[in-house]
Amino acid sequence: MDCDWDSFLAVLPEWMRRDVDALGKHSLQELRLRLGTPPELVLSSGTWYLSRPAARQDIDFCVNLASQYSPWSVESTGEGYLPLAGGHRMGLCGKTIVKDGQVLGFRVLDSLCIRVARDIPGLAPKNAVDLGSILILGAPGWGKTTLLRCVARAVAEKEEVCVVDERQELFPRGFSRGRRMDVLSGCPKASGIPMVLRAMGPSYIAVDEITAREDAAALVHSSGCGVKLLATAHAAQKEDLRLRPCYRELLEQGIFQTVLLLTKDKSYRLERMEQWATNG
Repeated sequence: MDCDWDSFLAVLPEWMRRDVDALGKHSLQELRLRLGTPPELVLSSGTWYLSRPAARQDIDFCVNLASQYSPWSVESTGEGYLPLAGGHRMGLCGKTIVKDGQVLGFRVLDSLCIRVARDIPGLAPKNAVDLGSILILGAPGWGKTTLLRCVARAVAEKEEVCVVDERQELFPRGFSRGRRMDVLSGCPKASGIPMVLRAMGPSYIAVDEITAREDAAALVHSSGCGVKLLATAHAAQKEDLRLRPCYRELLEQGIFQTVLLLTKDKSYRLERMEQWATNG
């Protein structure tokens, strides 16, 4: 299965399903709904708009289906998204509810960005298992999760890999896994990394989207225990890594040996981490 397309269509209002199915089944990357404007389909070949504007009930319909009619009880709304079946993700935007400086959820939603999860086999470097710990870098939407999925699966054909799949997007039900892979789903990375380290005895731990110092600290600790790492981070270039404290710590600790640097067209180049250190 390269995509759980039915799960994606299921959260859409009925009036737009036929057009979205016809236009995007094989190439849709994102569907954006903004109140009062036509839904925007971001395809691999370009952008397309439906003819009818999205109404308040359309946005409410999508959110209610995604959250089983209980959006404010889903913890991830405080982080601006809802996880969908099939590994898809619904990004949320509108007026937030904030308490003591922390976003708890949304009072009103005005727009959605629904990302389509697709499995594209064969992207991993042929010698991935010989590259040590691998860090995948790229800007949002450049294909970090898709590439990490392929790398983890390739490595898991030869080594024990534990995936801490916090957002349940890396290996949702139906996506093929490597034969030596275990997946811990829905668990925060900072908690899940030490859990699998203690309980599963992995050779590799794979995580998507390092976003906090707690995530980085857990990776550093596991690396010190002899485990190799597969991870992604938001960065379009090396300089971006050095600007954020949690990423800078990973560089300074030297826990990654290889970088896969994505570009906007979703291709990537492989670089050795010691080259980055040498070049400053």
